[in-house]
Amino acid sequence: MFVTILHNHDHSLLEDDPGRAARADVLNVAAAMADALAGGRRRVEVKAVDDVSAVADVLAGAPEVVVNLCESLGADSRGEALVPAMLELANVCFTGSTSFALALSLHKNKAKEILRARGVPTPAALVIDRTEGLVGVELPFPLIVKPSREDASIGIDFDSVVHDRASLGHAVTRVLRTFHQPALVEQYIDGREIYVPLLGNAGRRALPLTEIQFGAAFADKPRILSYGAKWDVTSPECIDSSSQLVELPERLRARCVEVALAAFEALECRDYGRVDLRLDAKNEPWVIDINPNCDLHPQAGFARSALAAGLSYDDLALHLVELAQERHHGHQTRRLAGPDAARRAAAPHRDLHGRRGGMRARADRRRRPAE
Repeated sequence: MFVTILHNHDHSLLEDDPGRAARADVLNVAAAMADALAGGRRRVEVKAVDDVSAVADVLAGAPEVVVNLCESLGADSRGEALVPAMLELANVCFTGSTSFALALSLHKNKAKEILRARGVPTPAALVIDRTEGLVGVELPFPLIVKPSREDASIGIDFDSVVHDRASLGHAVTRVLRTFHQPALVEQYIDGREIYVPLLGNAGRRALPLTEIQFGAAFADKPRILSYGAKWDVTSPECIDSSSQLVELPERLRARCVEVALAAFEALECRDYGRVDLRLDAKNEPWVIDINPNCDLHPQAGFARSALAAGLSYDDLALHLVELAQERHHGHQTRRLAGPDAARRAAAPHRDLHGRRGGMRARADRRRRPAE
């Protein structure tokens, strides 16, 4: 099997890139995935791309399966959807969600409109594309202001949570000027932050849930995972925001999984991903983000949840490839056996059960230096 691992290589393109650390980290993920998939009858290559022509060159090599790790092109997060779009046009088998799902998830305001239409709970929000739009904000404070089409907490810090109109104006203006995109103004829910990792398609299920533990560094600050908390491993907020496997009461856990599955399906995501929730004062879950292209580093939350469910990183990597093959070619039981046949993962990997354990937040892991 010829597997190509495709990742963006655009962290050094812009002189002043506010998301540089997040863009560079994908290099470490690609290296880990290559190690995990190496061996057996698989030939694995890693390809870095920074524009559509580079993607076209990769497709000319006729890979059998593409592991899509691209989160941007040309240091623009909107490019995340371009890569799967090209793979779809070329009818190439690839892991993860479609271009449609990635584009919807990236444009947070559109994603929220769909969630609300489907009855999935998500905080009320509006989009401001110019400062004159501030006069139309009638949402009750506190609010949180985010770039409307970024992920990995890019553009989010403690000043993003606002309690009055003056601070709202400053936060919106900063997004407009720094990121050159509309600002999403959303009701801020000051409650527990729960992550629901999802794996599979027809047999989709939740891996063990995790919760962010906000420590003393957040005593007088908003309890949010800012960009610094995810990517500056020396910052107090990163050190003091561990992520732990969480044992919720069964009814609450079932509700969190139900909401996460509904959100994932509403945006037509597939294979794997993570839905981020906030619990309000009544323990009702609200969707604050959907990440269909979540971090797959072995020390990041998704892989650790999989490990807690009995799925090693090597097995997880192979399972993602097999999920893509089964989708693309049809279920393996309906195909003749052969070297190109998609294979079912071992039975224990399809019956995943949570276990107790701990883990660190996304940025709190030892990374290989970006090259």
